[in-house]
Amino acid sequence: MTYIITEACIDLKDKACVDVCPVDCIYEGPDQLYIHPGECIDCGACEPECPVTAIFPEEDVPVHLKSYIKKNAEVFESDAPPTRPTR
Repeated sequence: MTYIITEACIDLKDKACVDVCPVDCIYEGPDQLYIHPGECIDCGACEPECPVTAIFPEEDVPVHLKSYIKKNAEVFESDAPPTRPTR
């Protein structure tokens, strides 16, 4: 399991979640932040830090936001994957 960042993060990119991630698995894309599914250790530290409730455990992503599970995985397989966020 991994955590998924959903649409509430689009164009916001608050980065409070980045500061608490113990393994630096949160990356910055052009539109939002993303959690690398292969690096996430499922600690949950990021979830309560999100000021807009955009982060969910994969199995708890609301039905209307399920497309973000696929988006999160595919972004790291793209030709232009997200990069480490600037702080």
